[in-house]
Amino acid sequence: MRSPPQASRPSSRAEKPLSHAVNKTAILTIILTSYVMLVLDTSIVLTGLPSIHRELGFSDPELAWVQSAYTLTFGGFLLLGARAGDILGRKRMLTIGLALFTASSLAIGLAETPAWMIGARAVQGFGGAILAPATLALLQTTFAEGTERTRAVSYYSAVAGIAASVGLVLGGILAEWLSWRVGFFINLPIGLGMILAAIRFVPETGRQSGRLDIAGGLTSTIGMVALVYGLIRSATHGWHDSLTIGLIATSLLLLVAFVAIERNARQPIMPLRLFASRERVGAYSARMLFLGGMIGFFFFTTQFLQSVLGYSAAATGLAFLPATLVNFASAMAVPQLTKRFGNARLLATGFVLTLVGMTWLSRVSADADYLSDIALPMILIGWGQGFVLSPLTASGISGVSGADAGAASGVVNVAHQLGNSLGLAILVAVTAFGTSGLEGIQLLAHRVTMALTGSAAMMALALVLVLALIVRRRHPASAIVPVAEESVDVA
Repeated sequence: MRSPPQASRPSSRAEKPLSHAVNKTAILTIILTSYVMLVLDTSIVLTGLPSIHRELGFSDPELAWVQSAYTLTFGGFLLLGARAGDILGRKRMLTIGLALFTASSLAIGLAETPAWMIGARAVQGFGGAILAPATLALLQTTFAEGTERTRAVSYYSAVAGIAASVGLVLGGILAEWLSWRVGFFINLPIGLGMILAAIRFVPETGRQSGRLDIAGGLTSTIGMVALVYGLIRSATHGWHDSLTIGLIATSLLLLVAFVAIERNARQPIMPLRLFASRERVGAYSARMLFLGGMIGFFFFTTQFLQSVLGYSAAATGLAFLPATLVNFASAMAVPQLTKRFGNARLLATGFVLTLVGMTWLSRVSADADYLSDIALPMILIGWGQGFVLSPLTASGISGVSGADAGAASGVVNVAHQLGNSLGLAILVAVTAFGTSGLEGIQLLAHRVTMALTGSAAMMALALVLVLALIVRRRHPASAIVPVAEESVDVA
């Protein structure tokens, strides 16, 4: 097994996986349950959006902020949260993240105004930014590289896709039969249980000396908030609006400053050495595009089913079952399929399936037939999603030393959350094109078609990146070896 050149390694000593005396089953259960809670809240709110819209008095443009406020603070503070775990200890950050996420979930369930809801969702995203990288970093330091970690990563990635789909079904049922608020209240007993379990079963990991890169954290967070706000604003104020232009220009300057800060920082929150591997770069880029396309699928298909076809919230949730069930089956098959066909081939296959399904679904119209126009393409999308997330996660952390486990998990999660935020913002902007002369249901159907076409374009670009940066890097003889079991050449 080849090791990366010494220059690519951090100066601090890499952490070793925890000993077998540790209850790894309990730790994996805590990791997976905590991550399910995170992902579930991202999707459970979608089918409840119409109820939230009516009950709290949101305007149409404001409604996107119910999702964006969460994903922005989540994605914006992830790098800082990841490095905090390296320095302060991952068990400590896990419990702090769980506490913040649980408390803010209670506040969201009690929300009475749009400002209250958006503010609480932002705090919840901040808690998620602490919690998410702690879970993935603990997975890396608990399970040894090879078959053991491949299996754990497969479970970790599988629950992400499954929870996203289940959240839509559960959110719709709760919104119609009880209240959208119940979807957030259920986090209270789960969160408290995970805090107690973490204190009992999770050992503290080794800490690195150093300081947090506050300047990097602020420039990256403010830059991304400005960019997403500018893109969302463009949908209602147009691209000639001075504030829209100013926001986007400011965001680009801040993001350039962020890269400069990380290049010179003694302990950066995003070590640029993580991007020395073409495979990891391909995984991060493809993940952003994939999640951007998938948030469009969930967000706009939900709106189409309820606002165009007239489905109830519960029926909307159940309408996603074709994607949910197939996603579960394909995700569970990933560990065995990876051994047989290899990480790269499985990843490319997943993107092809998702692209075909998304392109098919993007042709939907106001007189759509559920079975042929929605359910069948959903099966392809769910099938592809099940194949994509686990290989993307494995490629994103492949060849990373234990000392950089937190930072690498932070970048993986940043790509995930910023893909959600930027993807939704871009697709909201895309829906404004070609709407002249349209109104009512025809206008809504056109916007959904435009958004899903944009999602398909994101999938196509992601597939190109996967083929160029991940698949082509694989020698045919090594194609059947799981990614987590081999080291990556560092350019």
